[in-house]
Amino acid sequence: MSQSSMGSSSQTVGVFGSTGSIGTQSLEVLANDNESAPFHVEVLTAGNNLEDFVPQIRRWKPRYVAFGNQDREAELREHLPDGVELVSGPEALGELASLCDVSINGVVGFAGLPVTLACLQAGKRLALANKESLIAAGPVVQQARLTPGAELIPVDSEHAALHQCLLANQRPERVTELLLTASGGPFRGKSAEELAAVSVSDALNHPTWSMGPKITVDSSTLMNKGLEVIEAHELFGNPAGDAGVGIGFDEIEVVVHPQSIVHSMVTYSDGSTIAQLSNPDMRLPIGYALAYPDRFHTPYGRIDWRQHARLDFEPPDRSSFPCLDLAYQVGRVGGTAPAWLSGANEVAVEAFLDGQIGWGDIPEVIGAALESYDGQAATSLDDVLAADRQARRVAQQQISRCRDE
Repeated sequence: MSQSSMGSSSQTVGVFGSTGSIGTQSLEVLANDNESAPFHVEVLTAGNNLEDFVPQIRRWKPRYVAFGNQDREAELREHLPDGVELVSGPEALGELASLCDVSINGVVGFAGLPVTLACLQAGKRLALANKESLIAAGPVVQQARLTPGAELIPVDSEHAALHQCLLANQRPERVTELLLTASGGPFRGKSAEELAAVSVSDALNHPTWSMGPKITVDSSTLMNKGLEVIEAHELFGNPAGDAGVGIGFDEIEVVVHPQSIVHSMVTYSDGSTIAQLSNPDMRLPIGYALAYPDRFHTPYGRIDWRQHARLDFEPPDRSSFPCLDLAYQVGRVGGTAPAWLSGANEVAVEAFLDGQIGWGDIPEVIGAALESYDGQAATSLDDVLAADRQARRVAQQQISRCRDE
């Protein structure tokens, strides 16, 4: 591959996971703000959804594409327009991410790590929706962020909100608390008896957000919020990082806010709290990450204040949703512990979606896997990959035990 097509005045963008929720909304943002957005879609990648991928390729005519299902690559080649190159192999995602000026990482789960690392190591902008790669490989990603030119802008609505709220202050030492809001998911207020009988369709029925299955299940267990706590610490807890404020886990709080209007808040030493508010719409943080420090013209999530009578806040129910505290515990341990948490959670959620275990078994599987954590430091990418593999193996063993009971 050459970078000859990179020389135009517009910025090249890669949408990784283009057929997923983040990917499709990213392309919608780029289409809606085409005149004001100086972007050319250079790369599209998808995992398994050929039926949606082919129309995207025909619409955007990227220079490069990659497809996760190697068994269908020959079928994909038959539909490629002239000038579109299919890049194959295990290194494809990282290779392509290093070519783009901006990479939108919407790949689901730990599989998004190559995109995160390659983009940052190439000194490019990363619009990060794949929280697992930052969480599992935090120390390694932090080193990549030090590459000259590297820039990480979060796409998660909560962290995009924190990013905006922190811009209001030029004194990092004056930040005293980061507050992440949680909708509470589909099971807010449910009793233990009600939670014992929930189904996959119940867990996928999120009250405010439209997301992929994995993230939606994570939201139902509050694991998504726990992962976001670790993500917030990785993004903003390091004073040397982008908008870093040196905040520890004791200063990162979660509050349940069912309306999903306030996306996050920052409290300062004088008692002032600054919040970012909008209707729930992932296109807003996607556009923010693409346009930063500018903003696009399309008003995603704009609020009609005449329609909102109230904003409610309450503490999370930690006894019914133990995944939140598991994430706090793992974040404080550090090292490869977050990789264990992320890997075990992915396995548990997949097993739940496949009907192998119940919803209430998810934290049990994760907790059992963490009991086997070996304390390995995260000094290299190999350490992280080994931790992920080991956590998945132990979690799978626990799932087998759950099925046998």
